[in-house]
Parts: sequence; C-alpha cells; structure tokens
Amino acid sequence: MTALSLGLALLASPALAQSITVKGPAGTVTLDAAALAALPRQTVTLDAHGTKHDYSGPLLMDVLAKAGAPTGKALRGPELANVVLVTAADGYQVVFGLAEADPNTRANRMILADRDETGPLDAKTGPLRLVVEGDLRPARSARQVIQLEVLLIGRPPPAAASAEHKH
Repeated sequence: MTALSLGLALLASPALAQSITVKGPAGTVTLDAAALAALPRQTVTLDAHGTKHDYSGPLLMDVLAKAGAPTGKALRGPELANVVLVTAADGYQVVFGLAEADPNTRANRMILADRDETGPLDAKTGPLRLVVEGDLRPARSARQVIQLEVLLIGRPPPAAASAEHKH
C-alpha cells in the first residue's frame, strides 16, 4: 500500500471521519470522535428486519445536552413540547419529542452509536447511527447521522393556565 493510499484509507475510516453537528438552545457545537468517546457509553440491541445487532455509543440525551438541551428535572413545562430533528447524510430525517430521548422520562434508550459488535460502523451504516431501543420497526434508527437539532416549539402557557397546570 502506498503512503497516499494509506493516507486516504485513514481519512475514510469511520473513527477519523465521524463528527456531528448539534444545534440546541445554547447554540451549535460540532462533536468529533474524541468528544463522543468521552461521554458515558451504553449498549443497545436493535432488531432490524429479523437480524439483531448490538450497537454502542453515548446516550442521545448526553449528546444533545452539549448544545444546551434540558435534561432530567429541567425537562418540564414548555420544554416537553420541543422536538429533535435527526438528519442523515442522504437527507433522510426523523423527528421525535425531546422527552423521548431522556432516560428519566422513558425506559427505552436512544443512543448515537459509533460501533456495533464487530467494531466501528461501516460506511453504509455509519460512522454514526441513531439507535432507538424498543421501536417495533427500525425506521427511526437513522443511519449516517450528520446533524441533530433541538427545535424549540414549546411555548409557555397563558398566565391563567399556568396556575392550573403545575407539574
């Protein structure tokens, strides 16, 4: 292998190529492989059309928190109406409620996987894949994820209603 082809192979490898843009209430951040690797990791099994794979990566909520998404007890009131838009390299998009990603709200986890049981994700799947535990079909487990965006659509309730609906 020549030095040029080795260099090109390294640039194309998932570990070096992976980064993701995360837009949230605190602004936009780009997280590279090292930043993602520094987050606590989870492993989730995904059943895609009868084939099971174990994926690992950080909780999606931990990634979203890097751009200021509220988590835990701070995720309440108007924030419960906010959504996350996931965009893949080919333009595929999925959306879900921000609270769905919070492990304090639901038992099934969402992770941003960078590995499966064989190692770094291949070019068809990765370098990053959203994995949604518990979905009956894998349609929301988007492959080749390049961007996450927290869309702030929740609005404070009118003053009279806020006194009635304290949670």
